[in-house]
Amino acid sequence: MIILGLDPGFAITGYGLVESVSNHLSIIKYGAITTPAGMPFTQRLMAIRNGLADIISEYRPQCAAVEELFFNSNTTTAIKVAQGRGVAVETLAENGIPVFEYTPLQVKMTVAGYGRADKNQIQQMVKVMLKLDSVPKPDDAADALAIAICHSFSQLTAKPV
Repeated sequence: MIILGLDPGFAITGYGLVESVSNHLSIIKYGAITTPAGMPFTQRLMAIRNGLADIISEYRPQCAAVEELFFNSNTTTAIKVAQGRGVAVETLAENGIPVFEYTPLQVKMTVAGYGRADKNQIQQMVKVMLKLDSVPKPDDAADALAIAICHSFSQLTAKPV
């Protein structure tokens, strides 16, 4: 099964594609869809949609995993990130790809075995679990891979959103 992990945002949307066969993981591709700060917001959303549509068209993932949003301060940023996430989820739905959500705690527990693991610990575990030579960059791509890994180990009990 090809799983697309997404760490959505409006400036950077990290993505990671992994193949899961009997809980054996192999990496397919990872990276980020980026939009420049000076670009009008609606154009940024379209760039996210188009970039994601290209990834879907090329790799044909069977499902997608997205981290639930969590913000505790800047509501303006939260709203923009939520809009970027909405565009991503809608693009997945439009292409018939089931979407699964995981909390940051679920991702940390699955990948690192510790719910208070920091970003570096998660990145190192992604590197080890996917047998990579180095930590995936940018950070958003590493986060997306962690979310895909989380889904690969949760897919039997997970329900799409």
